[in-house]
Amino acid sequence: MLSDIGLMKGIGGKMDWLTQRQTILSQNIANSDTPNYRPRDLKEQDFGAVMKAEQSKPKLRQAATNESHIGGATELRAPKSAKSREVYEASIDGNAVVLEEQLLKAQATQSDYSLVTNLYKKNVGMLRMVVSGQ
Repeated sequence: MLSDIGLMKGIGGKMDWLTQRQTILSQNIANSDTPNYRPRDLKEQDFGAVMKAEQSKPKLRQAATNESHIGGATELRAPKSAKSREVYEASIDGNAVVLEEQLLKAQATQSDYSLVTNLYKKNVGMLRMVVSGQ
């Protein structure tokens, strides 16, 4: 039921992306002593480009039989998992993991996940309120 709502699909997609990123960052930290290891990261999704692509697609609109009806949502794409990383420094053994940088990214990812989780909870709460009629 909730997976049919566009906002919930977007929130779920963002949570999946953040989970994938946290996994990759933890792998970077775990390999901080591996010779010739290059850290990886997921590319950030360009929200403007996604919106532009969605707006250029032909739309099939639902018929609104009442002016208070809300239009349907379109399908959202899954986050891209292309990995890229520009290396700025490397140790003598060729390892390019900077632990401080990886830990800062992991903390930012955790904060973003908490924010998205709270957004999800608030929206579920609003839906419950609407369904219960309160």
